[in-house]
Amino acid sequence: MSPLLFTPITIKNTEFKNRIAMSPMCMHSADEDGNVTDFHLVHYGSRALGGAALVFPETCAVQENGQIGPGDLGIWKDSHVEGLSRLTDVIHKMGAKAGVQIGHAGRQVGYEHLRAVAPSSIPFTEESRVPEALTVEEIREVVSAFGAAAVRAKQAGFDVIEVHTAHGYLLNEFLSPLANKRMDEYGGSHENRYRIVREVIDAVRAEWKGPLFVRISSTDYKEGGNTPEDFLTYGRWMKEQDVDLIDCSSGGIAMIPVKTYPNYQVPAAELLRTSLDIKTGAVGLIETGRQAEEILQNGRADMVLIGREFLKDPFWPRTAADNLHAEIPVPPQYTRYGSAWQRPLPKLPAAPMSDTVQR
Repeated sequence: MSPLLFTPITIKNTEFKNRIAMSPMCMHSADEDGNVTDFHLVHYGSRALGGAALVFPETCAVQENGQIGPGDLGIWKDSHVEGLSRLTDVIHKMGAKAGVQIGHAGRQVGYEHLRAVAPSSIPFTEESRVPEALTVEEIREVVSAFGAAAVRAKQAGFDVIEVHTAHGYLLNEFLSPLANKRMDEYGGSHENRYRIVREVIDAVRAEWKGPLFVRISSTDYKEGGNTPEDFLTYGRWMKEQDVDLIDCSSGGIAMIPVKTYPNYQVPAAELLRTSLDIKTGAVGLIETGRQAEEILQNGRADMVLIGREFLKDPFWPRTAADNLHAEIPVPPQYTRYGSAWQRPLPKLPAAPMSDTVQR
């Protein structure tokens, strides 16, 4: 019996060949206009070849001042579509689905010459610059930018969109009472703090019929901030808005040291999955196949999103399969038959990766 980790899952009529996704991680390797470079094609293509079912590039900014830092990918203008299309084409050819995480850095914009914005004029740290509080009209412009990004994501051939509401960036700032002190319809109650997220999801869903994920920071790690219980409320609304999966990360709204350990964020994914009957993704120090399999077998999440381990090992799924004593298909080029380039390659059965790599 195959481990659950390597069992397909279908979300919104899209089948993923296993439960492994590459988590979005900042690479800061775009050109000065936010366009895809050769680095992205090699970096993400190798993880697709390595066996991930779903590959997320780093966050694509929906507005120019939404970039987390220099070299961030953009999706705020039509000229970005050509490079993003090249990227999805490579990911698809290497056997994976392509996901795009769309977001806005808010007060954490990484360029000094670009305007820093937030729900309220509260800096991230005492040393950070003070952001400008968005007006209601500017909030509408942000919402429209997310909708336009969804259109471009569709044009570029992505299979999944993930809305980034985590890690202390703009939508997370609105959700958190630590960063949102507004007195209008976008601040105060849970409903008001969620309002911009509701509008963003509606704007994206109006343009996008495929799988829709939302990444959350399930806890702010600080008194007075959001906790996983708050996300039972937010998550219920997300489910009502036809969000397919909640990707459960944590932190980022305040500069607080976090005690991390293997699977430290999994309880939030389990809480939302069991309480709301919605698919969840688990992320955070998932290092081995056995860890991932335990999460899935015990119903704690539906997919695992692998981050730093994928940076160390582009073929992490193979490593996980070895850890689970499982057999998974391998690229034919990596078998002993792959050297026979002058004749057609035979169709190969699944084989242990460790036995088929050329020595």
